[in-house]
Amino acid sequence: MRNVTLLEIFQHPIAQKYLKRSGLAHALSTAEYALRLSHEYNVNPDMATKAAFLHDIGHYTWYRNGKWDFKSYKENDIHPIKGAERAHKLLIRLGEDPRIAKEISLAILFHTDSYLPKGDLQLNPLQEIVALADEADEEPNGNHHYRTISDEDATIKLRKLDALVTNALAEKLKRSV
Repeated sequence: MRNVTLLEIFQHPIAQKYLKRSGLAHALSTAEYALRLSHEYNVNPDMATKAAFLHDIGHYTWYRNGKWDFKSYKENDIHPIKGAERAHKLLIRLGEDPRIAKEISLAILFHTDSYLPKGDLQLNPLQEIVALADEADEEPNGNHHYRTISDEDATIKLRKLDALVTNALAEKLKRSV
C-alpha cells in the first residue's frame, strides 16, 4: 500500500519550487531509472522512485555572472543534506509513514559523495539505487539539470510511473504469498 503518490508529491508547492529549481525532467528520469533498478536490487519500488524523484530537492543555485560556478558548488555544496531534510518534512506533511520517510531521506542524503570527506561509505540497496539512477541520467557540465518538461507532460509521466509502481508492488505481494 502507498500512503503518498509521486503525483501528490509533485503537486505540493514545496516540491513545485525545488524540483523545478534542480530540474524536473532530471527528477522524473531518475525516478524512472530507480523503478527499473528496484527490480534488479529487490528494493521497494515505491521508496526507490520517491527517493530518486526527490534526490536533488536540496539544490542551491551556485551561479556567478549567469553561469554555474562548479568550483563554488564543489567546495560548498551540501544539497544532499538540505534535500534529506526538505524531503523528510515534505513526506511527513503529505502523510507518509515516518519510517519510510526516514529511509527515503537517508537515500537522498547518500545519493552523492560530493560533500563527504574521502573514505569508504557502505550504501544499503535503496541508497545505491538512488545514486546509480542519478548517475545514469547525468550529462556533462550539469546539463541534466537544465532539461525542461511542462507540468502537463510531467503529470502524465507521473501518473504512468505511479501506475507502474502500484503494479510492481502488487506483483511483489503476489510472489511473497
